Amino acid sequence: MVRTRIAPSPTGFPHIGTVYQALFNYSFAKRNKGLFIVRIEDTDRARFVEGAEEKIFEALDWFGLSENESVRAGGELGPYKQSERLEIYKKFAKELNELGGAYYCFCTKERLDALRSAQHAAKQPIMYDGQCRDLTKEEIGSKMDEPHVLRLKIPQTQKFTVTDGIRGDIEFDLTLLEDSVLIKSDGFPTYHFAVVIDDHLMEITHVIRGEEWISSLPKHVVLYDYFGWQKPLFYHTPNLRNPDKSKLSKRHGHANVDWYKDEGFLSEAILNFLALMGWSHPEQIEEFDLQEFIKLFDPKDLKPVGPVFDLTKLEWLNGIYIRKMPLEILKKRLEKFYRNDREFSVIFDSKHIDLLIGLAQSRMKKLSEFRNLVNAPQKQRGFTDEEKEQGKELLNVLEKINHTDWREDIILNHLKNFRDQNGVSMKTIYFLVTGKEQGLPLIETMVKIEGRDQVLGSLRKRSNE
Repeated sequence: MVRTRIAPSPTGFPHIGTVYQALFNYSFAKRNKGLFIVRIEDTDRARFVEGAEEKIFEALDWFGLSENESVRAGGELGPYKQSERLEIYKKFAKELNELGGAYYCFCTKERLDALRSAQHAAKQPIMYDGQCRDLTKEEIGSKMDEPHVLRLKIPQTQKFTVTDGIRGDIEFDLTLLEDSVLIKSDGFPTYHFAVVIDDHLMEITHVIRGEEWISSLPKHVVLYDYFGWQKPLFYHTPNLRNPDKSKLSKRHGHANVDWYKDEGFLSEAILNFLALMGWSHPEQIEEFDLQEFIKLFDPKDLKPVGPVFDLTKLEWLNGIYIRKMPLEILKKRLEKFYRNDREFSVIFDSKHIDLLIGLAQSRMKKLSEFRNLVNAPQKQRGFTDEEKEQGKELLNVLEKINHTDWREDIILNHLKNFRDQNGVSMKTIYFLVTGKEQGLPLIETMVKIEGRDQVLGSLRKRSNE
């Protein structure tokens, strides 16, 4: 059975990159009738953030990527939180040491700092020099009361090949790799050790993770080899990039999942957008839902080049989803989005609310734009002297249309004639009529929402202020 996982750390807000990885792991598992697991990697206690774990699951639920096994869902191969698996790591650390795949290191922080400084000055690779690699049993026994770590004993092989499902075979020179720490002096495992133990015991069949872990893959493969375990298939996805090609990191505000919620993006549009980051639909279409992606996705089809995370394109795609959404569903989404906006939320009690949403739907790219489309900004600029004269002339034109003829086609003809005779743009006419630079479609608003008397009254007032 296919078993995939993500293993986020509760060290801050949920990153959009975590959702990106979750999408691939979730979809591949579902396509193969497998299971998707969420494991919490919380052994970095210095960076632990209270409440971050809950936010991770909240984000997954918002995107509809809920897991089969986890801390909250349970499962037979837990615990699903690393801090609850310390005894497991100790057991396998002892076993690895006995197999000759690891060794105790007693080097002090002072010695390691001095070593790094010397290597830096000599322009040498910064790595542990293996001083404790060949200590005798007697030497080790006499030092076990001292602070120490457990290090991986990297084989001194110059040609070592690992396989990535996206890039193929990759060759490494193991003599250039450091004997990494597996168990820290506080007894907690490092990522390199815990991830291999956990993936093996949780029977993970496909490891789909970011490309930043490619350089660590040889160490993980070495651990699998020492233990004699079957290795999962590895796929290292391309990292999301900003338009300037820099990595999308936590210092960017739009890396935070909550930012997308606050901006009024739709979760299904974001998933569609993320699916296009490094993958292409076989029919070259850009709009498809999660179920369609699940039917088609295979991680081997991902491209290794880091895709550009283009917010403008995301807004465009989000707008498509909004325009195609049934009115009643959009109304519920908008009500939920504005429920804490007391000043504005009363608009949903308006008798015109369905009309307002229908008119705004064609103009919105995000839910957050609805407010300004249907509600004039609190501070509107007044008319200039020139605009006051234009407003009076337009008022004279519109006043000639009686109540019976106040129809969209007739109003449109009058406005076009006014535009042509006065050499003004439709944008100027929009501002003269509404007092706003942009908003709902003009003609429909004049007929269906405001009506003749309100339009003429507002135009008269602004032209004479």
